[in-house]
Amino acid sequence: MSRETFLARVRQAAAAGRAYRVHVQPGITAEMGRAAHGADLVVEFIAEVTKAGGRPVVVRTPEEAKQQLVELFRFYEPRSALCWQHPVLEKLQLAEFLPSHGVEQIDFAVIARQDFDHRRGTILAADIGITSADCAVAETGSLVMAHGAGLERIASLLPPVFVAVVERAQIVPDLFDVVAHFGGRLPEKLPSNITFITGPSKTGDIESKLVTGVHGPGKWHVIVIDPQ
Repeated sequence: MSRETFLARVRQAAAAGRAYRVHVQPGITAEMGRAAHGADLVVEFIAEVTKAGGRPVVVRTPEEAKQQLVELFRFYEPRSALCWQHPVLEKLQLAEFLPSHGVEQIDFAVIARQDFDHRRGTILAADIGITSADCAVAETGSLVMAHGAGLERIASLLPPVFVAVVERAQIVPDLFDVVAHFGGRLPEKLPSNITFITGPSKTGDIESKLVTGVHGPGKWHVIVIDPQ
């Protein structure tokens, strides 16, 4: 095929594609696609987390959040926790809190000092993952996780038990707000990747039976700090 024939076919295909182009009607805005939301986003978020198979709880202060972690430690008896380095978690003072309850803290500062083989074994041995989130979606009960150094994706994917601690101010109504939230970072300050987590790990086998925890955390807890 000659170059001229090839380009002629490309032009023909492009022209045909333009015939089916979608045109936005005047007066249609993004706001028209929003779902209706209740007065309290925390209540809505908690309800959706429960529907997704999570175990949410609302507390008033960071101290109460720490007490909820103590209850989880008593139940699951973790030996080590894979943790984010995040402003919300800093309020819990995990560096002092975790060792005082017999739990080794593993974070970016710890694993960065280890060689590859030692690092891999340390991460695989973690019994629980503790993170916050970039934001949480009331409409779906999802956690939106922006990842990078100190905010490792594996903390929410690998340990059998996962706990997210979020504040009321991090909860947004729906996915439109998530797009707006990250829109201000374009293009230089986008994270390495972004994940949406809705409930514990789920998979279905050939008999269409839903099983949790096969490819990630089977226990999914969310602690919401709401001072109101």
